[in-house]
Amino acid sequence: MPRSARYAVGRGIEYLSVLALALVINFVLPRALPGGPLKTLGGGENVGVLSTEDQQRILAEYGLDKSLGEQFLTYLANLLTLDLGKSFADGQPVLDVIVEALPWTMLLVGSSIVLTFLIGVTLGAFGGLRRKQGKGSGLLASALLFDSIPSFWLGMVLIAVFGAFLGLLPTFGVGEGWDDPAGLPRHLLLPVATLTLTGLGQFFLVTRSSMLAVLSSDHIEHARARGVPRARLVRKHALRTALLPVHTVLMIEVGFLVGGALVVETVFAYPGLGRVTFNAIQARDFPLMQATFLVLTVAVVVMNAVADATYALIDPRIRTGAAS
Repeated sequence: MPRSARYAVGRGIEYLSVLALALVINFVLPRALPGGPLKTLGGGENVGVLSTEDQQRILAEYGLDKSLGEQFLTYLANLLTLDLGKSFADGQPVLDVIVEALPWTMLLVGSSIVLTFLIGVTLGAFGGLRRKQGKGSGLLASALLFDSIPSFWLGMVLIAVFGAFLGLLPTFGVGEGWDDPAGLPRHLLLPVATLTLTGLGQFFLVTRSSMLAVLSSDHIEHARARGVPRARLVRKHALRTALLPVHTVLMIEVGFLVGGALVVETVFAYPGLGRVTFNAIQARDFPLMQATFLVLTVAVVVMNAVADATYALIDPRIRTGAAS
């Protein structure tokens, strides 16, 4: 078997193993939380008011009276048919809830990742070039500062300043949503800014570090010795090579931003997967929690797989190595 095929099979097995472990965690984690879904299933009544018979009847109705092993096998069997169950809170099919919320999260994360990548890489490359001149410490300090700020704290600061104090921007929801394409960007501005500012530090640091390593490499020194103009040296030789590790960070960051959006969406009452997950955790809504956790896990795994599959496209050395 060719080496490239063996590599692909090996990576495929690794990803399947991660997904298998994720399925177990997705099933166990909701049931490991304190409390339970009885209050939600009982229509909001105090669990202590329900008789033992009523509690058992409710649990049996939703299959929660079975052993964990039986519940897990049922969960796996339903997944094979894309049956994610119904929400404990309102009886709505979980798949419908995910389909409704996912486009909002994709819009938020997609806008944030584009801005995070462009700003982080540009400043990182500039910081790497300035570092060679003994400058750029201000950019580094700013990047470290934003990288260390919790997203929920920054979100609340932006709400207080631009919403409550200045009254310039809306601070929650999406207004009329898709029906108001003119007003939607104003509602997106603060949550997108929060995700972008707290995420660009990683791109800045990776790009800066990679740029410094490339600028001191032999092939850059040779190009400089041949009299290659500085602008061309940076653009054609240094930057392209420096972006290789940034490509991996970009793919992984897309997956993690979907998870990071949970906090931001909750702060801004944004109708995406993060908000759905928060509400599901509060209600101990097992089917909805399992579904949202699974989407977040699959997003991270898929973006890692995309990073593996596309890395060879931008690094000719990998293609050459695979061919040999």
